[in-house]
Amino acid sequence: MLYLLVPPNRQAAKLCKILPHHFVPRNYRCLKMLLNYIEPVFRPPSEAESLILQVTNGCSWNRCTFCDMYTDPQKKFKPKPIDDLRKELQQFVAMSIPVRRVFLADGDAMTLSFRRLLEIMQVINEYLPDIQRVSAYCLPRNVKNKTAEELKQLRAMGLSMVYVGCETGDDLLLEKICKGETWQSSLDALLKLGEAGIKRSVMILNGLGGTRYSEQHALNSASLMNQSQPEYLATLVVTFYKGVERFQQGFGGEFQQLDQLQLAREMEMLLSALELEKTIFRSDHASNYLILKGVLNKDKERLLNTLRQAITKTGSVALRPEWQRGL
Repeated sequence: MLYLLVPPNRQAAKLCKILPHHFVPRNYRCLKMLLNYIEPVFRPPSEAESLILQVTNGCSWNRCTFCDMYTDPQKKFKPKPIDDLRKELQQFVAMSIPVRRVFLADGDAMTLSFRRLLEIMQVINEYLPDIQRVSAYCLPRNVKNKTAEELKQLRAMGLSMVYVGCETGDDLLLEKICKGETWQSSLDALLKLGEAGIKRSVMILNGLGGTRYSEQHALNSASLMNQSQPEYLATLVVTFYKGVERFQQGFGGEFQQLDQLQLAREMEMLLSALELEKTIFRSDHASNYLILKGVLNKDKERLLNTLRQAITKTGSVALRPEWQRGL
């Protein structure tokens, strides 16, 4: 989660955070046609200056009840033919637009086979030989069918970081949200990626367990992070843009969302339980009320002090207003 690509006639200001400044706004329509985007298209906040290369459409799993990103009819999962990608990159290079990073969309490009991913990396290197980084979303299950050696080969070709949506480390919640993962499967994937030298940016959803499961969500998520030691960790507030009904089914209709204070208390539990060696931590996504940034565990006490101040002294710490929250 995620930022949405939008055309300039709908929200030019947000677009400026999505595509490199070279693209905005004059070239967006041209690029949209050039790269054949099937919208909506999402990317992580840190990929704001990356070329978004849509190597698949939609998400191959697409069952997680908290996620509505790829539920539109036009977002049915389908890989893009390699010849189409080659043609798109040929046309893009002809525009002489400088680009340093490439993000492989959509929801889980890493579900593609090693052979297909290797072809994609070869094409990228052919047309963008000076590229500094290639990244993608990655579900833990995407790693099962790839050996550590295959992942190392992809890393050598430039695929240097993946965004892993773990969401939680709690097995009960993973079942309730139809994630199709467990604490162990998530850990296995994170460790294999780390062994291959691919940086891992993990996403945990603040408030995912509601009021009833808040504590076990925080503590078991911390346990997963402590065992895997990811290079990056981000927390986002679970948000239901299209309604909570589908999500409620897994909870038997008993899910109760956390308010601002409860979200802060859950975050305090998570941070208190984290024992990380050198993980860059960010809680600055547009869904978050309280912006937190630091390196864990170096900045752990400072971040906890900020949280505790927000909890005990209402109004003493600036919170993002409701109207500023969103994708």
